[in-house]
Amino acid sequence: MITIKKSAVLLSGGALAAAVLMGTAGVASAAPAEAGAAATVATAAASGWYCGYEDGTPYTDRGDRGDKVREVQCLLQNVWGFNIGRTGVDGDFGKATEDAVKAFQRSRGLAADGKVGPNTWRKLRGQ
Repeated sequence: MITIKKSAVLLSGGALAAAVLMGTAGVASAAPAEAGAAATVATAAASGWYCGYEDGTPYTDRGDRGDKVREVQCLLQNVWGFNIGRTGVDGDFGKATEDAVKAFQRSRGLAADGKVGPNTWRKLRGQ
């Protein structure tokens, strides 16, 4: 779920992308979810979409864990509306995250290898 401060409306999944088209995305709040929390948020920044976990573009793929994976999962689920599995943004790059990355890559005309490198990061960030 994503909280939009200006309108006090809760948005989820691809609804944030619709908010961007309507010009309200610049007011989204960015803060990583606490461990075990169900909600994460994303915001449009000068450098592209950002969830508050990782602001760089580190290479990541299946088997990785941590904030770079949380950032990928948050962007896939909360900005682009992809299903990352039942555990949500958990920082564990497993099969569900890999499948979501591949689907995202196909949807953006990238090689669907399931690995998040510079080209996939650019697309995830909306650049």
